[in-house]
Amino acid sequence: MAENKRDYYEVLGVQKNASEQKKKKAYRKLAKQYHPDVVKDDEEKKRRMYDIQEAYMHLGNPESREKYDEA
Repeated sequence: MAENKRDYYEVLGVQKNASEQKKKKAYRKLAKQYHPDVVKDDEEKKRRMYDIQEAYMHLGNPESREKYDEA
């Protein structure tokens, strides 16, 4: 894995071989925890939410995940 490449599996807290259902469940749990309406003015937690969304965007789509895994 390239040094500057984010580990999206780590961001979501799932194993690389996790099922689609587990990835979705992890995303939803984190999204509830870090949603801007919940964290209010905590900028660090808002940034964390953007990281979570980016990770799920790449891992939630099978084609995108395949490209990510190959890189």
